[in-house]
Amino acid sequence: MYSEKVMDHFMNPRNVGEIPDAQGVGQVGNPKCGDIMKMYLKIENGVIVDAKFKTFGCGAAVATSSMATEMIKGKTVEEALKITNKAVAEALGGLPPIKMHCSNLAEEAIKAAISDYFRKQGIPTDHLEDLACGRRCDDIHKAREDD
Repeated sequence: MYSEKVMDHFMNPRNVGEIPDAQGVGQVGNPKCGDIMKMYLKIENGVIVDAKFKTFGCGAAVATSSMATEMIKGKTVEEALKITNKAVAEALGGLPPIKMHCSNLAEEAIKAAISDYFRKQGIPTDHLEDLACGRRCDDIHKAREDD
């Protein structure tokens, strides 16, 4: 039913815990299944240098949280925003269709934590989709200054 990678990330999750001085914190949940995912990000010069999570939920929820934090560490904020639920599921060797919602939560937790980071930096969050599609922060700030 579950791939070896899913089982490994469930039994040996990476990056569990909190970052006390996190620049971005995002919490998402799925009311249907009860899974709750909280992600903490430490960001320096636009790069995610650390990511941790706390998840209440099934094995797939824990595994997707673990994999998502592994995938975003060392990436720029823009690169992290491009990570999709499908990419998380593929990195785990796939998920059963009934558990794909867990990968959705992982993607949403990343975006929620980055959105919190932007709010704390005084950056409007209405351009998150632009970043996810490939526009760079510098380009967006430049466009705003020109207005």
